[in-house]
Amino acid sequence: MDSQSPPILRTERLLLTPVQLTDAPTIQRLFPHWEVVRYLDRRVPWPYPADGALVYVRDVVLPAMARGEEWHWMIRLATQPDDAIGNISLFDQPGNHRGFWLAPAWQGQGYMSEACEAISRFWFLTLGRPLMQVPKAIPNEGSRRISEREGMRLVGRDEGHFVSGVLPRETWELTREEWLARHADD
Repeated sequence: MDSQSPPILRTERLLLTPVQLTDAPTIQRLFPHWEVVRYLDRRVPWPYPADGALVYVRDVVLPAMARGEEWHWMIRLATQPDDAIGNISLFDQPGNHRGFWLAPAWQGQGYMSEACEAISRFWFLTLGRPLMQVPKAIPNEGSRRISEREGMRLVGRDEGHFVSGVLPRETWELTREEWLARHADD
């Protein structure tokens, strides 16, 4: 995979722009809320440090994107492209290919489902990946509903270590063939 920055992706209501260092202050403002972080991997420091977003974008996101191992986008409303409302990412990691978060004020409006559709298209068509697997805390019902709507199927259960502690975890997956069959008319 080359080290190009991910492309800007557009949906009916959203603009997904590659994460840049200048996004760190926005992430720092939107991200450190319990309802955002509680079901994320325990690698997320909590309480979130004052420089958490800067360190993460500078030392983790941008180098991983440059290596072609991860792809990270800020989620923006198409009608307000200067303001981000969340983040969505793809990872070249077995068993963990996608992660996302949305600021609380924007949850429950279908934005993440829309962003996931664009990201899945990129994963399967642009990158040509054969499989997408996404782990999630079982209590994270909103995330589970997104996977169900996408046609993913549950393939495993175990325990995961999250910001909120050890919780039961599910792994959901979708193959490229399954995704293509669902989008044959697109």
